[in-house]
Amino acid sequence: MPAPKKKPVKKAPVKKKKQGKTRYWVIGLAGILLVLLSPFYYGYVLKTFSSTWQWILDAGKKSNYKVYKGFDIYIPPQYNIHGIDVSYAQGRINWQKVSHMREDSVHISFAYIKATEGLTKVDPYFKRNWREGPKAGITCGAYHFLRANKNGTWQARFFLQNVSIETGDLPPVADVETLDGESPDVMRKTLHDFLTRVQAKAGVKPVIYTQLSFYADYLAGYFDDYPIWIAHYGYDDINLQQHNNWVFWQHSDAAKVNGIGHTVDFSAFKGDSAQFQHMLIH
Repeated sequence: MPAPKKKPVKKAPVKKKKQGKTRYWVIGLAGILLVLLSPFYYGYVLKTFSSTWQWILDAGKKSNYKVYKGFDIYIPPQYNIHGIDVSYAQGRINWQKVSHMREDSVHISFAYIKATEGLTKVDPYFKRNWREGPKAGITCGAYHFLRANKNGTWQARFFLQNVSIETGDLPPVADVETLDGESPDVMRKTLHDFLTRVQAKAGVKPVIYTQLSFYADYLAGYFDDYPIWIAHYGYDDINLQQHNNWVFWQHSDAAKVNGIGHTVDFSAFKGDSAQFQHMLIH
């Protein structure tokens, strides 16, 4: 018998390596890594995050409540006369740079300078600031940090011994922020004695500086015939409209100003230029 024919054995097809697809995949991965590691990508991410965060911070703000990049703070647009207050905390100040700083129409017109505190402390930078500020064309005033547990009349004498108040200066300021362990009545008597003595010598009513909460808790209704300077941060406007005698609003404690190496308090004057001039010592 003839030998049976063998069926041909089918060979398994040889799979071709997907070299092309692998190469494209590697190139694509490398491209992604380049993008992720690129400073442009991180710049975009940071910019997007910053914009989103700024949008969150701006929520609830008035649309015209502008942030001034130079000063790095929001500045309420309804006021035209702006100023700062300084002490040893701001270090050595270049007052010429302060006076030359301007962003849009905002510039620094006035400065309150710390002179004394309690019965013994003289600010180490007071004399220099008191001399150099006016030289740069900035209207200045001096302030005393009141200690409620020290005699108010003696504090006034100490303040007046160190400050030479002249025509064209802003009225002196009593900075009262703490009870110093005393009762509100004792604090108010100390403040009253200080104000009375300074007014008798300066010929003008001093300004009372304090925080809004301190004013509401301890001062409202007691010193309403004195001009008030209120510290009140993070709001579109000052919530003291019922008090007609407020003149300054310190709306930020974190402003950046050319010529000053540390952040500084920033304030607005309530009135116009004529009212500002009328307020000065004559």
